[in-house]
Amino acid sequence: MGEMFTRGGVRVRRVYEPAETADGTRVLVDRLWPRGMAKADAPFSEWCRDAAPSNELRRWYGHQGERFEGFVERYRAELADAAAQRALGRLRELADEGPLTLLTATKEVPASHAAVLAEVLCEGSGERK
Repeated sequence: MGEMFTRGGVRVRRVYEPAETADGTRVLVDRLWPRGMAKADAPFSEWCRDAAPSNELRRWYGHQGERFEGFVERYRAELADAAAQRALGRLRELADEGPLTLLTATKEVPASHAAVLAEVLCEGSGERK
């Protein structure tokens, strides 16, 4: 009963869901390590923390639906930071190589930073395959 969200060919899934062949390269995009997951059992190839929202923004948002619009605006502003830009560059490279799945521990995948990140990755570069 896993939830998947696709934006322009970039998939977004919960890190706790089993990997699927169609996932391609799987990258964790959370700032914090997923609870209850041993590092040795990590079901992804990379951890791209610098693409995640700041701890302050994450705490402010708290997955409160009425704050989502404000969260998106603030998160997009944070993505202009140099470290975030490097992380976005790496994620774009991976997406250019083939299917890319962004992983998050968040329960509300469509209202997550990972869904916003997938949208940002696809902007200006056309729809990904």
